[in-house]
Amino acid sequence: MSSDANEKLILALPKGRILKEAAPVFARAGIEPEAAFADPDARQLRFTTNHPDLDIIRVRSFDVATFVAFGAAHLGIAGADVLMEFDYPEIYAPIDLGIGKCRLAVAEPVEMAGNDDPRRWSHVRIATKYPEVTRRHFAARGVQAECVKLSGAMELAPSLGLSHRIVDLVDSGRTLKENGLVEIEHIADITSRFIVNRAALKTRPERVGHWIDRFRDVARGVPRAA
Repeated sequence: MSSDANEKLILALPKGRILKEAAPVFARAGIEPEAAFADPDARQLRFTTNHPDLDIIRVRSFDVATFVAFGAAHLGIAGADVLMEFDYPEIYAPIDLGIGKCRLAVAEPVEMAGNDDPRRWSHVRIATKYPEVTRRHFAARGVQAECVKLSGAMELAPSLGLSHRIVDLVDSGRTLKENGLVEIEHIADITSRFIVNRAALKTRPERVGHWIDRFRDVARGVPRAA
């Protein structure tokens, strides 16, 4: 057996809100990280688990897909928004975990929305961290989208004249409301998925397949065998 087949599997998890929702999921899958994982003051990014052949890394949500696609991690939990944006063919996303529920939407200032009709647009300027998804969404109906890529604070763009409209994730809609914006068009419903690197699944089918089966049982609510 090759050393590649013997090396530890790496599970990439996203920092932030989704990590809090994902914690009970990987706990139900029987994964217990080392104590430092729960320590907010810990600076490390890689952690051992109760499985000698499985480590966890904690990275930015947008980077999970990249780590898995390029084989630096073999497994991961990533939002459908990230998977849609990068559309990596190297990633297999077999399981919808049903966490991180939100939606990807177009929003604009309240004062614009009353007289605006998205069906009449031919060209739009959009501030977003999802330029590929945005362009594809508008191109499907013949609208040219000029995308201004931002990594955050999207809601500031209209008030500061960067763009009239934004495409961003929406949960309760409170952030939009507090910034004078209103949702005017739905792009996609978003949840988080369990993802795997396709090459790892081919070279280590039993080990990777084991975790696919376990996370599938968790998503279905099947009790884990003792």
